[in-house]
Amino acid sequence: MPEPLSFYLVGWVTTLIIAIGKSAFGGGLAILGIPLLAMVTTPQNAAIMVSMLVSLMDLMALQRFGRDTWSKPDLVWLLPGLVLGIGLGYLVFIRIDPRIVNLMIGVVTLLFTAHWFLRGRLAPPGNRPVSPVLALAAGTASGFTTFVAHAGGPPVAMYLLARGLPKTLFVGTTVAIFTLGNWLKLPPYFSLGLKHTEALWGALALAPAVPIGIWLGRVLHDRLEQKALFLWCYALLAVAALKLTADAALALMR
Repeated sequence: MPEPLSFYLVGWVTTLIIAIGKSAFGGGLAILGIPLLAMVTTPQNAAIMVSMLVSLMDLMALQRFGRDTWSKPDLVWLLPGLVLGIGLGYLVFIRIDPRIVNLMIGVVTLLFTAHWFLRGRLAPPGNRPVSPVLALAAGTASGFTTFVAHAGGPPVAMYLLARGLPKTLFVGTTVAIFTLGNWLKLPPYFSLGLKHTEALWGALALAPAVPIGIWLGRVLHDRLEQKALFLWCYALLAVAALKLTADAALALMR
């Protein structure tokens, strides 16, 4: 099991934040996982641990958001794109220099964070019909980024927000998408974990924080506005992503 106290402090806080976001708002905060955990372990180990943890969170979140909260016409087009994107993400993850993967994770995270601060938190909901082309594109982009950086939320969120779905339908559809996505990418991540057993032990050490975070998310759902929670989480994310990007860039220059 991991020994440094810093691992447990950072790991438990990170797991709680992701689980709270999953339970309260359907997700969106898994993007925090790799940059934060990369402060106390390697980015590859962080990616493996987050994959294990969010899969457990999904099982609990599904108890809250059942089939009656899913937008099935959107899922018909989003899910095939998601599967394709995950496959592309896996090929990139195992074939590229790890330093480049680290830099990619940092840059993608920074771009998504900047988008949320500049536009995402201010954009009003839209009112567009189902678009097979846009849904497939959003699903593919989401699958790729969710595998590489656990940052699949923004592409799907941008599409669904433009659709103008009610809050519960938006959250339920997001939960359904990423339950499938996270479980599809779990086998390849587990195979990678067999080569990095410290990541599997790390996920086991952080797993007890999952039900606590899910419970806290349920409590906060009716008490805290979504934008207020995301403001603080994305500010923390920006700092962590800057560090990861800087470390990866310096490693490539050596």
